[in-house]
Amino acid sequence: MNLFKKVGIFMADVEAYIKDLKETIIKRDPNQSEFQEAVFTVLESLKPVLEKHPEYIKTNILGSLVEPERVFQFRIPWQDDAGNYRINRGFRVQFNSAIGPYKGGLRLHPSVNLSIVKFLGFEQILKNSLTGLPIGGGKGGADFDPKGKSDLEIMRFCQSFMTELQKYIGPNLDVPAGDIGVGGREIGYLYGQYKRLNGSQSGILTGKGLEYGGSLARTEATGFGLIYFLDALIKDQKDSLKSKTIKISGAGNVAIYALQKAQENGAKVVTVSDSNGYIYDPNGIDLATVKQIKEVERGRIKEYADKISTAKYFEGSVWDLDIDYDIALPCATQNEINEDQAQLMVKNGVKYIAEGANMPSSTKAIKVYKDNQIIYGPAKAANAGGVAVSALEMSQNSERLSWNFEDVDHQLKGIMENIYKQISDADKEYDLGKDYQAGANIAGFEKVAKAMLAQGLV
Repeated sequence: MNLFKKVGIFMADVEAYIKDLKETIIKRDPNQSEFQEAVFTVLESLKPVLEKHPEYIKTNILGSLVEPERVFQFRIPWQDDAGNYRINRGFRVQFNSAIGPYKGGLRLHPSVNLSIVKFLGFEQILKNSLTGLPIGGGKGGADFDPKGKSDLEIMRFCQSFMTELQKYIGPNLDVPAGDIGVGGREIGYLYGQYKRLNGSQSGILTGKGLEYGGSLARTEATGFGLIYFLDALIKDQKDSLKSKTIKISGAGNVAIYALQKAQENGAKVVTVSDSNGYIYDPNGIDLATVKQIKEVERGRIKEYADKISTAKYFEGSVWDLDIDYDIALPCATQNEINEDQAQLMVKNGVKYIAEGANMPSSTKAIKVYKDNQIIYGPAKAANAGGVAVSALEMSQNSERLSWNFEDVDHQLKGIMENIYKQISDADKEYDLGKDYQAGANIAGFEKVAKAMLAQGLV
């Protein structure tokens, strides 16, 4: 049955409306499992909002929200050091601009496909809304693997990627940033090519170097923001980070700076990991050693065990390590925690989990958290610090100013504390029982929905 006709018949029937939306998505995008998982989780959590606000059903706001405003897919030709011609596939999804220009990272990883980019872009809408800043949701990337590539190969790829991408972005239209596989080196090459083709536009990318329009605290933002959010959540439970034992996955910027800020707050972090395995150091991870290996030497995390005698290296997932601890901070990649690993968290006495990566917990893992009263801070709220400081970088570029580290960090802390307040308030308003995942979805959605209603059927 046609969705719009069905809405007219079943305006009060929230279940029928959600069911119809899901069927439409499955029919349109049958092979996009990551996108479906992200959207269906949000749709389920919005049921109490739809019951309270039937106008959202009448106007089919969710039907618009789950459909990107536009999607670009393109080929990226480049030449490797051996002279071979290589072809990769690039994407940019401009998902929703109701509250501001599209904002979201570029991911370079072999797993990148349209489903993953759409799932990330959809999550970005709600995440950006929670920051309170005027930025819409978008995401992009390519199925290119930067690992093992020379600097010249990375440069040639990035220049080819931007040659096509620059047709669709602009300082007041769509402002990409970094994500997995896109750090300062890649942003520099991308920015240089954009400038070469269009003239100087410092506001076209965020995560730039400080020498050409970047913001202090951007590198630290997601990791610091994760701990600011976690600290606000824990304090609201009449608890403290001090003396807590923490497992962290990952060893990139998010993990490293979450480790740093957690230690500053008196917690002990005992693990870090990369794609091959993980380090367990019962005395607490040494921050300086991790930074030396990952940021200076660009090495593998197993080298930590060669430098620190108390540490052990294991292959596999850090979430299979059977030790007692208090807090889990997944900061690696999507779906890194499965149902069995979540059950192990319960056995190990975990009280809190806050996500530094995008959608690192499977749907079944999240159910285990909730069934066992683990307080869960979802990615769209807990890891919003990166995009928040990216938006602050946009503001600095517009003003032709550079704020000091303390000013940016102070604003970041306030934004993350306010994100927790928004989801806590939504949790109380809709009597969700400390379901902060639903609270984040509702708080992010309501701002976007009101803006979409105000702007009409567009």
